[in-house]
Amino acid sequence: MAEKATIRIQYYRSVIQAPEKHKKVVKGLGFTRLNQVVEREDTPSIRGMVKTVPHLLRIVE
Repeated sequence: MAEKATIRIQYYRSVIQAPEKHKKVVKGLGFTRLNQVVEREDTPSIRGMVKTVPHLLRIVE
């Protein structure tokens, strides 16, 4: 069985002054703390979520 592609994302800027929609996207990706790194399956839906808040997240190589 082929291994699924994953993407590592870091949450590096606070959502305190961000719109409510952005806060929900960050929470939906599974972030709970600043500077946290999570690994998610590389799907178009996850890529779309990252694309909506590029000023709060960064993709880690």
